[in-house]
Amino acid sequence: MDNGAKDAALRERAASVIPGGMYGHMAMGARMPANYPQFFARAKGARLWDVDGNEYIDYICSYGPMIAGYGNERIAARAEAQRRSIDIGNGPAANVVELAERLVGTVAHADWAVFSKNGNDATTTCVMAARAHRGRSKVLVARGAYHGSQPWANRRAPGAPGTEHGAFPEYAFNDAASVEGVVREHSGQIAGIMVSAFRHDAGSHQELVDPNFAAAVRRLCDQEDAALILDDVRAGFRLSLDASWSLLGIRPDLSAWGKAIANGEPLAATLGSERFRDAMKSVFVTGSFWYQSAPMAAALETLDVLHEENAPARLEALGQRLRDGIDEVARLHQERIRQSGPPQMPAVMFEDDPNCERGLALCSRLIEHGVYFHPWHNMFLSLAHTEDDIDRTIEAVDGAMGEL
Repeated sequence: MDNGAKDAALRERAASVIPGGMYGHMAMGARMPANYPQFFARAKGARLWDVDGNEYIDYICSYGPMIAGYGNERIAARAEAQRRSIDIGNGPAANVVELAERLVGTVAHADWAVFSKNGNDATTTCVMAARAHRGRSKVLVARGAYHGSQPWANRRAPGAPGTEHGAFPEYAFNDAASVEGVVREHSGQIAGIMVSAFRHDAGSHQELVDPNFAAAVRRLCDQEDAALILDDVRAGFRLSLDASWSLLGIRPDLSAWGKAIANGEPLAATLGSERFRDAMKSVFVTGSFWYQSAPMAAALETLDVLHEENAPARLEALGQRLRDGIDEVARLHQERIRQSGPPQMPAVMFEDDPNCERGLALCSRLIEHGVYFHPWHNMFLSLAHTEDDIDRTIEAVDGAMGEL
């Protein structure tokens, strides 16, 4: 591998003009092994090239947006054709209606759609619509769950006043008794209960949804005339071509979407049932770039690609191939690992590794083998990954574990 001189120079320059040198979930210096690149020059399919020319098979997919692969030619061409006509103006292009119709026809619980830019926007819009429905303020959230970096959802960092968090009582995900207890405590004040597609708290082993928990949340929302809000920003269209909880036979009332719906073009969506239409009409939400038509064109083509390739099944097969190969390699090296979450969005962590020290060491070696893994965040498969990519990755894991 190249020695990273260009990346180092850019980090030095960035430190002068960007607080901390970089911010958020893409700040490598504070979160990842020292040899992980901060800056990239090129991306195609399932591969990234850093500014020093090093190539990686990528399993982060820009933390989820790339579901059909970087630079998918069909999706990029449709977005560019729309951009040449109009992207942003004094009102949206006609495809905002087409995309809303398409999503309503795709997602079973949806009768309407509102578009924005980020998952933060979509989850916040869900909260506002739920509160407007009956004039209540409290929205239950799972302890440790991530629903965005906006102050109401951010309990960890300075700058997010605790006064905002009082309106968001916490329960334990997958624990029906826990959510029942919180509902009893706040009965009559609850606007909604927010859930995730599965438990994917960073730094923890992932948990698939207990069907009994899902059924209890649905029952409690009906009992309280509150909204069941599904945050599908991270998992949307990877687990199902419907909302993720459709696999459990549970329909939410409101759902938040982002990341993969436009294969990297900036777009998010809030979808809702008829019961919440008037509440959504009463809420004022907007943004300077929320009505861009090129991302909506990309989303329409992305939906075509995902349906044509039966994306969830394809991603599951690739993810299971990866999971099986890593399990076999770990057994050969007598490494105690736990792979959790759905195969489409795998998490690979070591047992008894609370500070992820061994995970960081493995990832540091994998980057030298040209594979980009994450030590404590769930990863993502894309349609651009191939069986050969998976097999090369398993070989790299074998080599990296042999170096631990």
